[in-house]
Amino acid sequence: MKKYLLKRIIGGLLSIVAVVAIVMILIYSLMDRQLIFQSDALYMKKLSNEKELYKYTKWEEYGYVDLVNYSDFMMAKLRSGEVSQETFDSVSYPRTGKITQELTQKYVDEFKAYYAGKGYQIMELEADMMSSGRKLKTGGAAKLFAYRDIPVWQRLGKYFKTLFFSDNIHYVPKEDEIGERKLTFSWHDPIYTVYNEDGSVASEKFSPVIMGNGTKHKYLLYFDGKFPFVHQNFLKLNLGKSYAVNAGVDVWETMNIAQGSFSYKILTYPSGLREQTADDLHTATYQKGSLEANQVYADRYVDDYTNTQTSKAGRSKVGYSFVIGILATLLAYSLGLPLGIWMALRKDKLVDKLGTAYNIFILAVPSLAYIFMFKAIGTSVFHLPRVFDMDKSSKLMYILPIVSLALPSVAGLMKWLRRYMVDQMNSDYVKFARSGGLSEGEIFRKHILKNAMIPIIHGIPGSILGALVGAIVTERVYSVPGAGNLLTNAINAYDNGVIVGITLFYATLSVVGLLLGDILMAVADPRISFDTKER
Repeated sequence: MKKYLLKRIIGGLLSIVAVVAIVMILIYSLMDRQLIFQSDALYMKKLSNEKELYKYTKWEEYGYVDLVNYSDFMMAKLRSGEVSQETFDSVSYPRTGKITQELTQKYVDEFKAYYAGKGYQIMELEADMMSSGRKLKTGGAAKLFAYRDIPVWQRLGKYFKTLFFSDNIHYVPKEDEIGERKLTFSWHDPIYTVYNEDGSVASEKFSPVIMGNGTKHKYLLYFDGKFPFVHQNFLKLNLGKSYAVNAGVDVWETMNIAQGSFSYKILTYPSGLREQTADDLHTATYQKGSLEANQVYADRYVDDYTNTQTSKAGRSKVGYSFVIGILATLLAYSLGLPLGIWMALRKDKLVDKLGTAYNIFILAVPSLAYIFMFKAIGTSVFHLPRVFDMDKSSKLMYILPIVSLALPSVAGLMKWLRRYMVDQMNSDYVKFARSGGLSEGEIFRKHILKNAMIPIIHGIPGSILGALVGAIVTERVYSVPGAGNLLTNAINAYDNGVIVGITLFYATLSVVGLLLGDILMAVADPRISFDTKER
């Protein structure tokens, strides 16, 4: 069993890497990279050489190319001490493109030779002048930069190399004066502490917390009333950044941060100030110089851990998908298993024919069609909400997405359980059990149902984990702000970071679901062994 699990884990990891690699090839090699500018209003406003440089800058941000400006090249020399500030200021690339100084020409030639030797393409955009030839057009200043396409293998390696971020007390640069770098444990979270006017503690709440200084996050371990209730920032998953859907925000955070309207409550800031706010102090991260630059921060905080997210009343994208998905899964198993058993016991009778007709209907009709049909029936006959609204507290808006998602699964469970049971009923061991005097009830419970359920059990972990990824079509139709809808939005916006991140998330859950299914099947039936014996 151990060898089998090890092989499956290794095979699963290789499968995940292969899936991510294929998606990266599709995105970065086969898709026209110009498409990312379709909804970029700033790109439309750029003119001449500025527009061309902006294009390559965005391609670098999206992960298509590695870009180096001539100014970046000289800045690196300044930082390393190779050139003085005076030299740096005097050898900048001229806006007109006409180099008059020998020293400037020397560094320009060095820049070209160095990056050409490393396989970069040199782009030297000539100045775009007006017809008079005396003035530059808007955005027409001469540009010099080098770029190269990033190979898929290099992009893939970098992606998995930075997949996990481990926070530690050395995150803040050494030159930043932040006091003693350390981790502090307390049984009482200071966020819940109330102070008297003289500064003494009026009340405090038992809530263990680990706080850091020198780390990226102020709170590394804390408890609150939000699922999963215990939160940690020691090790974070880095799925990459969103470029369009939630620009500049990590994909994992995009999937897991709360949504909806602001949620206000009375909180105590590190300075002792207590007021009603939507700030989530547990999300505080380091922001250099923020305390001195902003008086509002100075009144509330005592250090540069001032960058916080806001609390929202709604669930996260994964949260909405999981609630709908897990309830749909429970509904599917609650209906599908009894109906499948009933169809098998009443083979070729009316119940079996009706169930078969339902299966044919689900298989024959496109999913989008019957989802819209259920939506029309639910809204017109039962007056259920047509779309999902995060700002409303009504639970009725969950009904149609849950039902639409559950009914196809009901059909699948009915079909397969019926088939497995019929196969078991016709097997020889059932005939021997009858001849041995066992009652039909004993045969059904101890043999037929037990054996028929084994393949069904294999799919349970995958169904539960699959609830986390959401349902693309269902969420789109009902405007559910879930993880499935996030993927379609990312595809429409050509948000490569989100597409790759969600692909990795989907692939990992699929592999884990299959592995857990194998384990659960072996637990349910001791006769199943994954060990290989040498003969």
